[in-house]
Amino acid sequence: MITPHWQQQLMKCEMSRASRSPHHRARASAMAARTVHKAAIPIQNPNAIKPVESNGIALDGEGSPSAKSQAPSDASPTRASAAADHPSSTVAPVAEVPRPYAPKPANTWQSLDMGGVGIKNIPKTSGLFAFTFLTNLYLNHNALQGVPPEISKLRHLELLDLSGNALQSIPPELGMLVSLKELYLFDNQLVNLPPQLGTLHQLQTLGIEGNPLESSLKMIVQKDGTSALISYLRDSCPIPAPPPERHWKHFVGPVETTVSDPGAESFSLLCYNILCERCATERLYGYTPSWALQWDYRKELILTEIVNQNVDFACMQEVDNAQYEEYFQKILADHDYEGVYWPKSRFKMMSETERRLVDGCAIFFKASKYTLVEKHLIEYSAVAMQRPDFKKTDDMFNRVLGKDHIAVVALLENKETGTRLILANTHLHWDPAFRDVKLVQAALLVEEIEKIAQNFARYPPRLPPTSSSAAGTATTPTAGENNASSRPPPVYSDAFKIPVIICGDFNSVPESGVYEFLSNGIVPPDHEDFMSHLYGKYTSEGIRHRLGLKSAYAAAGEYPMTNFTPSFKGHIDYIWYTTANLSVSSVLGEVDPTYLDKVVGFPNAHFPSDHLCIASEFRVRPPREPQPLRPPPTFPEPSRAHA
Repeated sequence: MITPHWQQQLMKCEMSRASRSPHHRARASAMAARTVHKAAIPIQNPNAIKPVESNGIALDGEGSPSAKSQAPSDASPTRASAAADHPSSTVAPVAEVPRPYAPKPANTWQSLDMGGVGIKNIPKTSGLFAFTFLTNLYLNHNALQGVPPEISKLRHLELLDLSGNALQSIPPELGMLVSLKELYLFDNQLVNLPPQLGTLHQLQTLGIEGNPLESSLKMIVQKDGTSALISYLRDSCPIPAPPPERHWKHFVGPVETTVSDPGAESFSLLCYNILCERCATERLYGYTPSWALQWDYRKELILTEIVNQNVDFACMQEVDNAQYEEYFQKILADHDYEGVYWPKSRFKMMSETERRLVDGCAIFFKASKYTLVEKHLIEYSAVAMQRPDFKKTDDMFNRVLGKDHIAVVALLENKETGTRLILANTHLHWDPAFRDVKLVQAALLVEEIEKIAQNFARYPPRLPPTSSSAAGTATTPTAGENNASSRPPPVYSDAFKIPVIICGDFNSVPESGVYEFLSNGIVPPDHEDFMSHLYGKYTSEGIRHRLGLKSAYAAAGEYPMTNFTPSFKGHIDYIWYTTANLSVSSVLGEVDPTYLDKVVGFPNAHFPSDHLCIASEFRVRPPREPQPLRPPPTFPEPSRAHA
């Protein structure tokens, strides 16, 4: 019995065989568009099968719901509410993934028909591969015996027809064309398929009829369709070679540090959106092998990254409540870490079982080096409700209050030096259609941190060590021997003397209003990222702060990306620091570009999240000690003779 999948395959194969004549598709489209007056006539896909309806839902060529029926409109205001739990600003449902991050050049034509013209060879240097705007490419019914790997440059292709050639193999690089929906390989000499095609998660039709293909592969398509074969290829693909180790990029060498300030205190920190278990689904990450999406596999890679970096502070986003309690808290305790954690606000309104799956933000710190003085939870929606100028704003109710994003703040003190640190970890809203909400959340975050810093500065300084403890013993080193600095505990005269770190997934690129606000300290009330919405004083007077923040990676030019998926590649994770009392010594380097050129996105076998771990090392600048009062002048006692 022929399945509907295979029936559609055979129908498309016959239509392909009927297009042997030179430029068949171009001529057919021209004939169909003769009455249309346009500067350029787009070439339509004559092999497209008219969708049939089943229970009112349009089905595509192989019986699955069509992409158009599944994909919400980008302009729809309901899109964000429907995808409120979306893991990041970068990944859309598999049904309709946006085009890759590189913007497609504007052209009046997007299809190229080179079918039936007797092409025997396409050189690697062919100008064809410069047409990166193409969405449809027809190379059918020629005399090609091979296709160069450079075809992978055509990242926007949605239809590629290589039928009716003499291909005995196809390049594995075809797996980089993740926008492909139709790949026709009819009537060639293919015996096998490269497993790298398993990344083509949007492929609706893989045309294989007319090839001496291995029977097991053909049977999968005949029985279960293209998607089943793609899943099989994806999960059976050999694990590629891992990338070279990421190296630290140093801005200040150890020798220079020793010479300039031998008593300088330093600390290290990493920031990592680990992709929570609930969001790591095949629907969102269809290009990732199913075994590489499993939490049991990913958690080991995440833990290895944290332990190997051996930082003083580890800040993570998208940490499930259950995974924090049952895994990270217990395992990291063996590596001298204690943690602070809060789940997102929806945690309060869920059952005990559902609460386990709610993600949040976690801060881990070295317990032997730092003392936790206080911890604070910042719920952006709750803070917004408390602002008098927000209460009469419809946009606040309709756009801000529906988001349950948070920040976790830890007030810490170095056990040996008494140096204080305010460390904030946050995860802002993901949707680019809500740029205003991200900007409001960032403003609320900084305002709350300034208030926390003011209270922290009022705390009395740590008591200096007693004479007996300062003396130490023969076997116990003194505080000055344990730390490069033997200065007395610092005194913080005001809030801006305390070092502050704000890190997290800000879901905002360096060109965004969020980045502008945090780095410049001011955003005007008419900033375009407010999107003409009204938020009280924010949109009447603007927003500003006095923390003097800078991105740790700014000295390196902000790396090209911290988040990598087929539909997005950009820098959206940051470590912000106060420049008045901290300086950057080094940052964790980039992933090898050669490796990145061969993968379609994260997560994969080597990277357990769609985000990269970023890390930095800082030097602490102690607060300037107040100058002592000058003693009153002393004059020589007048002589008696003069008297």
